[in-house]
Amino acid sequence: MSRFQASRVSPFIVPIIFGSIIILTVVVAVFADFIAPYSPTEISLADKLLPPSWVEGGSIKHILGTDEIGRDILSRIIFGARYSLAIAFVVIFMGGLLGLVLGIIAGFQGGRIDSIIMRLADGAISFPFFLLALVLAALWGPGFQNIIIALVLTLWARYARIIRGELLSLRERDFIAQAQIIGCSTWTIVIRHILPNILPTILVLQTLHVGWAIVIESVLSFLGAGVPPPMPAWGLMVASGKDYMLEAWWIPLLPGLAITILVLCCNLLGDWMRDYFDPKLREL
Repeated sequence: MSRFQASRVSPFIVPIIFGSIIILTVVVAVFADFIAPYSPTEISLADKLLPPSWVEGGSIKHILGTDEIGRDILSRIIFGARYSLAIAFVVIFMGGLLGLVLGIIAGFQGGRIDSIIMRLADGAISFPFFLLALVLAALWGPGFQNIIIALVLTLWARYARIIRGELLSLRERDFIAQAQIIGCSTWTIVIRHILPNILPTILVLQTLHVGWAIVIESVLSFLGAGVPPPMPAWGLMVASGKDYMLEAWWIPLLPGLAITILVLCCNLLGDWMRDYFDPKLREL
């Protein structure tokens, strides 16, 4: 039994709470230009290493403090949400779409086409995408395109394998055979009968992979293979603040906390969606 369904509270409390946090983060990222009190790259050496406002020596002008060159931490976290979410959504859309198409082709066609696509998927999953991102960074320099290419080349295979498995099960159902008997084309069967049945699986995968993509983007930015400075990516903020951990703990801790909260909300929401859309778990 799901841990969410085992509780006596309403099962919709989980998506309301965590979904609201995710939506709030998206809104903040979209309207960062109007919400952030300062430019994320504005330097003020006179205000460098100011602690958060609730700590002795802090200033109300910089609620979450400043970094080693006087940039406002709150503004950089707000703009960092834009970069992290933009990369996550682009990667999930491109990787998910490619994996969906190839998974449907593999599961519906079978035979040699299925074998070729699955061997490509095995190779993509086994290849270390961190190494690929580092190679791309060495060739082209750090940037958005490195993260997107590396993650899409890995993510599509995960979608393709799962969608293929779902399709192999659906292909044996009576309603698919009946649609074929009455002369429905392959694409009609896919669009009208298969996609509606695998849509819950796709939604769950996308929700879970938002957190995954944010973590990977943060790690790559931390390693110098992701978003280039002075852009306020969360991973880059943690990397730049690691040398100030003892004297200015807020520089790496606060963006790290933002990563943790957003990824946790995405994973818990995806976990709830997986349990909710599973008919076996809903009957318990």
